[in-house]
Amino acid sequence: MSIDFDAVIIGAGFGGMYMLHRLRQKGFTARVFEAGKGVGGTWYWNRYPGARCDVESVQYSYQFSSELEQEWEWSERYATQPELLRYANHVADRFDLRRDMRFETRVARATFDEAASIWKVETERTGASGTAGSVTARFVITAMGCLSSPNTPKIPGLEEFKGPTYHTGNWPHEGVDFTGKTVGVIGTGSSAIQSIPVIAEQAKHLTVFQRTANYTVPAHNRPLDPDYVRQVKANYPEMRRRAKTKPAGIDFTINPASAVETPEEERNRQFQERWDYGGLGFMASFSDLLLNDDSNKFAADFVRAKIGEVVKDPETAAALVPKNIIGCKRLCVDTGYWATFNRPNVTLVDISDEPIERITANGLRAKGRDYTFDCLVLATGFDAMTGALLKVDFRGRGGVSLKERWNEGPKTYLGLTVVGFPNLFMITGPGSPSVLTNMLPSIEQHVDFIADCLEALRRKGKTVIEAEPQAQEAWVGHVGDVSNITLRSTCSSWYVGANIPGKPRVFMPYIGGLPAYIQACEKVVANGYEGFALA
Repeated sequence: MSIDFDAVIIGAGFGGMYMLHRLRQKGFTARVFEAGKGVGGTWYWNRYPGARCDVESVQYSYQFSSELEQEWEWSERYATQPELLRYANHVADRFDLRRDMRFETRVARATFDEAASIWKVETERTGASGTAGSVTARFVITAMGCLSSPNTPKIPGLEEFKGPTYHTGNWPHEGVDFTGKTVGVIGTGSSAIQSIPVIAEQAKHLTVFQRTANYTVPAHNRPLDPDYVRQVKANYPEMRRRAKTKPAGIDFTINPASAVETPEEERNRQFQERWDYGGLGFMASFSDLLLNDDSNKFAADFVRAKIGEVVKDPETAAALVPKNIIGCKRLCVDTGYWATFNRPNVTLVDISDEPIERITANGLRAKGRDYTFDCLVLATGFDAMTGALLKVDFRGRGGVSLKERWNEGPKTYLGLTVVGFPNLFMITGPGSPSVLTNMLPSIEQHVDFIADCLEALRRKGKTVIEAEPQAQEAWVGHVGDVSNITLRSTCSSWYVGANIPGKPRVFMPYIGGLPAYIQACEKVVANGYEGFALA
């Protein structure tokens, strides 16, 4: 059987774009299939009001090209979705990536032919420019993102609502004007915390339905100072090097001290200093916030107290106070979230003690009361880490599906490969640091590993690579052992699939930190791709 491409790449986000670029550099042929009309992935789909990155823009950016680093100008500390999408398009144009991409085309099925050791990839059209058909490739590489399969909750009557319903993860590209409208928002996670302040400024009235109160820290977003930008650009290599030594792959200073061992006055000064600076670095106030219950409680109490300082109505303030540990779920970064609940046109309805009864034609019924609104916004997150992967019907050896193989939860070797699925690679798959890190360096590290691996196979005259069962089991065990060390494994979150009914409860990302993960990957390569069978 002839081979159309060395590799098929699924997805044209930051992972798919860089993967294509690296394979081209090494002389491999590749084709990218993308369900959307353009590049950008996360930042193509997530166009909800207020959408921005929670990692500072100068760090949430590619580092493979020093020329790209120097020529691109970020305008704000935390880039907005439109700016991130412009960046993605700039990269696609600069490196002439589109000619090897097919848009409005979804990969529906990928089947491994054991006799020929190649993948048959079947596609379907999602729009007028798409292509339905099949191609063959030696390798398949998924670049579908960890948060790219929107979760629509199964609330009774959802289809009965007469007004427009919007999901933050699949927002209309033409935008939505809520001026003069009454709006209901279900959810108070990251996308809700970003969008609620913006929607509240437009809407006649906004009702927020909260199941779980979340921790959030201020972004203190602002335009970037030109002198600061010049300083960053002059020292980019050093900043990137430092970032790779930090667990989250973000260059911020981690205080090595223990919160519980620090005197109260100094402890609160440290918390306040991080609070005043803003952003995810708050969790680096002390080194043991995710390791020690008492240390975590100090941080949690500090943030909880801030809510009462901002929100004027005591009942609303009390409802907004999170009950779980801080950092157990991904910390949110906001602009004016709590203050929004001081507005006369905003109402908070806490549904933590009983779920929404049903959606009605004109709104919804919750806690024995009917609420009416013109528009409904579902800020209900994603089927994280595995949702997008399992939407494709991957068939490995013996016709076994990936869905069957992961029936009890995802198992991978290094978050990159799966036993029984030769020549299938995943960029930032379950079992890798991914969502616990700055995604850009994690993506680049995976892409570089895969590209180097394909080159090594070619050099060795090998055409098949597959994870060995014992290596995969050892890695899965290590991922589980490490997750149990931290407090993150103690609560229900999308990290363990708790937001999806019936999803196996497994802590999916690797919590050991980016430096430890890079070291593990480098050891595998140094030992001749240890844990892989080459044929």
